[in-house]
Amino acid sequence: MILKIGTQRTATNRNVLPEKVAFAGLVLFLVLPAEPSVLASELPAMPSVERVGAGSYARVAPAGARRPPETVYVVDTLRPPFPTNQWWSSVLWMPLSEAQYPHPLAVRAEKTGLRVFYPGPHLMVTPRSILASMPNNSADLTIGHSNVAAFDEARVEAYSDWFVTVRFGDLKKGMSLTYGHGSPFVYAQYRGGAARIVFAQKPEIWAGSLAQHAVAVSVNGKHYALFGPRGSKWTAVDEKTWVNLADQSPRFSLALLPERSEKVFALFSRYAHSHVMGTEVHWKYDPATSSVVTTFNYTTVEYEGSAPGTLFALYPHQWKNTDAKILPYEYESVRGTMKLAEGQSFTVRMTFPGVLPVLPATASWDRTVVDRYLEEDCTKTRGAPGDTYWEGKWLGRQATLAALAAENGNHAVQRELLRQIQQRLEAWFTAVGDNGRLKSTGLFYYDDRWGTLIGYPAAYGSDTELNDHHFHYGYFLRAAAEIVRYDPQWADPARWGGLLQMVVDDIACSRRGDPRFPFLRCFDVYAGHSWASGHARFADGNNQESSSEAMNAWCALILLGEATGNTALRDLGIYLYTSELYAINEYWFDVSGDNRPASFPEPVVGIIWGGKADYATWFSARPEAIHGINWLPFHGGSLYLGLYPEYVRKNYEALVAHKGGPRWDQWADLIWMYRALDDPQDALRQFNAAAGRFQPESGNSKTNTYCWIHSLLDMGRVDRSVTADHPLYAVFRNGEHRTYVAFNLRAVPVTVHFSDGTQITVPPGKGMAVKQVTRNYP
Repeated sequence: MILKIGTQRTATNRNVLPEKVAFAGLVLFLVLPAEPSVLASELPAMPSVERVGAGSYARVAPAGARRPPETVYVVDTLRPPFPTNQWWSSVLWMPLSEAQYPHPLAVRAEKTGLRVFYPGPHLMVTPRSILASMPNNSADLTIGHSNVAAFDEARVEAYSDWFVTVRFGDLKKGMSLTYGHGSPFVYAQYRGGAARIVFAQKPEIWAGSLAQHAVAVSVNGKHYALFGPRGSKWTAVDEKTWVNLADQSPRFSLALLPERSEKVFALFSRYAHSHVMGTEVHWKYDPATSSVVTTFNYTTVEYEGSAPGTLFALYPHQWKNTDAKILPYEYESVRGTMKLAEGQSFTVRMTFPGVLPVLPATASWDRTVVDRYLEEDCTKTRGAPGDTYWEGKWLGRQATLAALAAENGNHAVQRELLRQIQQRLEAWFTAVGDNGRLKSTGLFYYDDRWGTLIGYPAAYGSDTELNDHHFHYGYFLRAAAEIVRYDPQWADPARWGGLLQMVVDDIACSRRGDPRFPFLRCFDVYAGHSWASGHARFADGNNQESSSEAMNAWCALILLGEATGNTALRDLGIYLYTSELYAINEYWFDVSGDNRPASFPEPVVGIIWGGKADYATWFSARPEAIHGINWLPFHGGSLYLGLYPEYVRKNYEALVAHKGGPRWDQWADLIWMYRALDDPQDALRQFNAAAGRFQPESGNSKTNTYCWIHSLLDMGRVDRSVTADHPLYAVFRNGEHRTYVAFNLRAVPVTVHFSDGTQITVPPGKGMAVKQVTRNYP
């Protein structure tokens, strides 16, 4: 066994795979070797190279390679690895920060302190965007220091799973401010001074008074409470500036109140000085119910007699699935309504819908046609290594083709495709060429200043900005999973498992305190989804475009873990996959229609930001791209897209309306595959009308398009009402027929129990079982 776990795409064009080379007769595969490599066991001692099993990685960047910046804005006591790709990451990359969106608040570190704003009431809708950003030159208030007029820097002092502490100034004269996802509080500890609050306009006092330590105000139509230490009072320097006068214990808490009432002021007063000092998430996959239970824990320090625990606002994907007692108070956000709860922890339970390595071959597959498409799709050359994104897409494409070839019984093609993938991955997992020198391309380098693994050639800022690592490396892992499905020993630590582990850990290390990689780099445990930007230096905060490419990575972890018997890795993948799935359905798709303003005309957004949601992509304004970027790549882990077929129809019909009919200028194959999740007959009609005269999206193939549509034609829609006690499963419904599918990658037979009482036994080692049951279903 292996694994012991526990620049944005600003380019306006995408690379394309090399031109197809036609051959007569048998399929001929041309994959030109990457730069020749030497196995780790054959390497001479090189300080610039670290051996890991049969592989190796570079400890120095290859010649001409670009790297992330040398300066990381943290206090001296913090050491790498550092958590990039978070909602607050801009603090690490800048002397101060860009806007951060912990929600319901928005904050920004500036020279005068931490600017605070509640964007909820200011939400705006345009034909292409939902905007809830932080204005550049106005705010509700700024938390500053009574004896420091301006700060040159704000540095990260501490962080936990969804909270961060930022230090302004030094240990003699400065302040440390703590804030986090879902928290209506900002906590401050002062040195050499006390709280200085500058309001955007003269505040109205409606509870407490300046003569008391606690006072509630309204400013800019929003309501806040200011809590100094007990025994302190406030003085007004001018009508918009207040300073807290505290003899001792100069601490301060700010609270955003959900409404103007004495009752709410009293509720927040109870928790005002229960400072959140740590947050931790824990997950558990329950096979019996096919569910993931996620627990969110708060560690608090109670000052001033405050109650233990804290108040927290839950996002829709949380409050719809939680056991927490919801209080009758709400905040508005760009994600929808956030609901207030209290306590020291809460749990969320979500259903895991299963994944498959590949859709099964069904009766309507014409094996001769599939072989013909395989021949056409596989006669493509592949030269020197491309950048990690486009190389990854090619690897993922070949992995899907290999799985489909096996389903079609064409094992010669399958073996050749697996050989290509394995050769290519092993070359990437080896840092030294045949000449005994460090390779210049097609390798991984570990950057110890940040604690990250960077593949070269890089793309879209994956080197200098640490963007998109889960997108790029997810394809590598998906390809590795297809190898390991048939050869688990390939992932043994003595072979290639060590490098595979590093790739996994770079995007999703599950171990807090790991010496090389941060905890869950790309994933935001509270928001429930990944972020793509490593730096988040945008006025609208961090962002993620292709949620489906994140799902591709998490599916790969599930398959790798299941194939190697590593349940910790499998369960990590299931947690990430399930959480991201729920966030996608709430925020990218809004399948329930609950979370977006009624005036927003689109059923989908292409990019989620901290402070907005856009019907857009980074690379194209075409509707096909805006919809399709959150579908690709299609494979056996993509069935989640069809959990709500009524929404699939809505999404598809909106795309048709944009185009004035089903006339596709690009990515027709992806659109047909998505259409097949609701109406496979119409998808097949469009596919047949093209008569093979279409160019698949670069990471897809004609083979995959044909097989996907025909499998769904026979099996029907995804049936979300039935689950199973095994992770590799799917259930489909076609009229009175229900089809149950399960894969077994284990060495012993597995009996899979479905929640409706159906059972199927799957033979060991790469086995698959399909059972069809006909009943009069309601």
